[in-house]
Amino acid sequence: MKGVILLNAYDRNPAHSRKARRMTDEFGRLGVTVSTVANDAFTSYIVGGNAVCDLDADFVLFFDKDRYTAQLIEKCGIPVFNSAASIALCDDKMLTHIALSDCGIPMPDTLPGALCYSPEFTVSQSYADEAIARLGLPLVVKQCCGSLGEQVYLARTRQQLIEIIGKVAPKGYLLQRYEAQCCGKDMRVIVIGGKPVCAMTRSNPDDFRSNIANGGTAAACDIPDDVADMCVKAANILGLDYCGVDVLQSDVPKICEVNSNAMFEAMERVTGVNVAGIYARHIVGKVERGNGRFAHHTLRNL
Repeated sequence: MKGVILLNAYDRNPAHSRKARRMTDEFGRLGVTVSTVANDAFTSYIVGGNAVCDLDADFVLFFDKDRYTAQLIEKCGIPVFNSAASIALCDDKMLTHIALSDCGIPMPDTLPGALCYSPEFTVSQSYADEAIARLGLPLVVKQCCGSLGEQVYLARTRQQLIEIIGKVAPKGYLLQRYEAQCCGKDMRVIVIGGKPVCAMTRSNPDDFRSNIANGGTAAACDIPDDVADMCVKAANILGLDYCGVDVLQSDVPKICEVNSNAMFEAMERVTGVNVAGIYARHIVGKVERGNGRFAHHTLRNL
């Protein structure tokens, strides 16, 4: 069996390269040859009206967010982990919340940000006031696409809210109720193949965001049954083979985000769980069963 790990060609974060090496090592222990390819070589494209993929692989482990390339690879019959549809749902935080809504999954109250076509616009005070009336202050503003806790802001006043929206509106954003009792802390749960495999709490006394990349610290923790069930349900709804689910531990645990390409370096370090090995075995088993391609949701079905 042969696989390809597809990496974003322009990401200089060394953690992504380390993640690819961990997966390569674990695949090697299973007798699977894996090559790492930068996603700037036009590995898949359309010619003569047909989708074409130049990758010689039985599967692709997709460590990028380029859903177009992922979908083309899938259309050429190569299983992608995670699928293009799942990547698209998780890369856009508003789409994630929409997909999980009406499914019995608690989430913070969320408003979709008004779409802005013009770079020259003024946020009206009435718009800001309506958001504050619904969510209170402070409130969280997130760009719909972002990672590692970046592009997430806390507006403490109406003026701050107006200024933040002015920065993020052309890029797509959402507004969310601030869970004060969860300030700077959350739980991340790794789900692989529909099973919760490990979890850690993250905390940061100096920031309302708990991300390790922003200076947060982590500790291994048990997963309460209700949280485990909620995380597995979310992963299944989103069609994910692998994900990190971020849970706010308020009076009622709430899902804050679902990351289809979650880092696992810190998770492995603090829990001692071989996340890369479990994921590699899941992929190999799924491909060997011949289900890698057909078990994924397609964009047409969502």
